[in-house]
Amino acid sequence: MLQPAHDTIDQRIFFDFDWDDFQRFLELRSERRGNRITYLDGVLEIMSPSHMREGIKSRIGRLLELWATFEEIDLSSWGSTTLKKKSSKAGAEPDECYVVGRAEWPGRPDLAIEVSWTSGGIDKLEVYDRLEVPEVWFWENDRLTIHVRKPRGGYAKRSKSALFPTLDIETFSAHAADPDQPRAVRTFLAALRKN
Repeated sequence: MLQPAHDTIDQRIFFDFDWDDFQRFLELRSERRGNRITYLDGVLEIMSPSHMREGIKSRIGRLLELWATFEEIDLSSWGSTTLKKKSSKAGAEPDECYVVGRAEWPGRPDLAIEVSWTSGGIDKLEVYDRLEVPEVWFWENDRLTIHVRKPRGGYAKRSKSALFPTLDIETFSAHAADPDQPRAVRTFLAALRKN
């Protein structure tokens, strides 16, 4: 049986939109989600995520939530909520985002997670910098890269999370790379109980 191309490849289209056009687009789209948007300096990217991308982001989310529960860290998931800032001409819908230590929405997440499954597109790190997101994780080549925002802007690539300094990123990445989600969760939980 033939599989549709969108199973493994993210589909992207780009538009030149000023901020008002971007706002109108968001209003027209309202609750009909599924595609993810990124906006930077007048360019709107609409991305239809592949099933592979969705599977990876779900595994990462489940493992992070499991780890936070195990460590008794308050972590609230906000999924792919729309982030935007007119003065910075930037907007994005991360694959996953989280707020640490509180349940209410503070206006921006503490952590945004992006799966880099296919190349190209708008510079997401630049977008998150303008949105002042403190930490961004990218999933690339079966591992996480951690980017921590510096006090005056820009990101520094780190080997450890500033938000979760006790999280072993190498072990976490190894479990997140397992395509069998239930097995990844079970084996990660077993590893946590061992330590």
